[in-house]
Amino acid sequence: MVTQKLTILAILGGLFCVAPATAEARDRLLIVGSSTVFPFATAVAEKVGAVGQKYPIVESTGTGGGFDLFCRGTGAATPDITNASRRMKPEEFETCKANGVTPVEVEIGYDGIVLANSRSGQKISLTLEQIFQALAEKLPGQDSLVNNPHVTWSDIDPLLPAEKIKVLGPPPTSGTRDAFEELVMEEGCEMTGGLNDEQCTRIRHDGSFVEAGENDDLIVGALQASPVTVGIFGYSFLKGNLDKIQGVSVNGVEPTFEKIASGQYPVSRPLFFYIKKEHVGVIPGIEDYVAAFTDEAAWGDDGYLADKGLIPLAPEARKTQAAAALSLNALQL
Repeated sequence: MVTQKLTILAILGGLFCVAPATAEARDRLLIVGSSTVFPFATAVAEKVGAVGQKYPIVESTGTGGGFDLFCRGTGAATPDITNASRRMKPEEFETCKANGVTPVEVEIGYDGIVLANSRSGQKISLTLEQIFQALAEKLPGQDSLVNNPHVTWSDIDPLLPAEKIKVLGPPPTSGTRDAFEELVMEEGCEMTGGLNDEQCTRIRHDGSFVEAGENDDLIVGALQASPVTVGIFGYSFLKGNLDKIQGVSVNGVEPTFEKIASGQYPVSRPLFFYIKKEHVGVIPGIEDYVAAFTDEAAWGDDGYLADKGLIPLAPEARKTQAAAALSLNALQL
């Protein structure tokens, strides 16, 4: 198996105990980060391992958690690559620099942030404004902001299900959460009016929204158990579980591969991974992994990652990103 039973923290902790200063102590690649990019990274790691190399260890820690581990420094106690469902923030970049880490950014494609519920539940269609009104902590009242009064979806619109609002979503450390706040909450807030930027991204904490951690497979299981519950995650998890769950239309657009790729679906974002330049030539397998990921057979229009839900970059963009990755052009912010 590519994904080991041990957590990445335990693995790195053990390496730190035996070899705090030398990356040479490790004989395989360690990859952390985004749960959205996880299935793509795992698929590439399996290809690399299938040709006789040591299987890379891939762990889903969330985008923020991945950057934290990645930027702590160099050596065997730190990961070599981190996946991300958003771009590295300037403050994260500065932490990397301060700790002697040179990140090499590779944009790998696009993803849609989807809402979904069980196939045994009612088919749902929502607007960005309705999603905001369901999940915002505060909403405009007659004279001031009030705690979100909506208990059921039909409280927002009588045409929506008369079911209690319950949404399972990512925690603040997740790149999916960052993108959801920007692409859904801020857009829906603008349509609602009456709130400032900070208030727009505050999600309610009265039980209607539940932080479900970084394991999207657990969200899928929870949706099956409760047909009226809605989950938030990357498109790849919807694609991989279409026998169990169904996508929620947003602004009348279904979250399909074609509609995300064409730009019709309103909630999409770029995906990345970051290479630790200092580990190249020291930790075995980095170059082979990067070459495998940026091969047309992987991330191309007809590649096996598209089958798993990755929305490919345009051909010229893929050439540019592959060249930057293979030449290890350092990120500049």
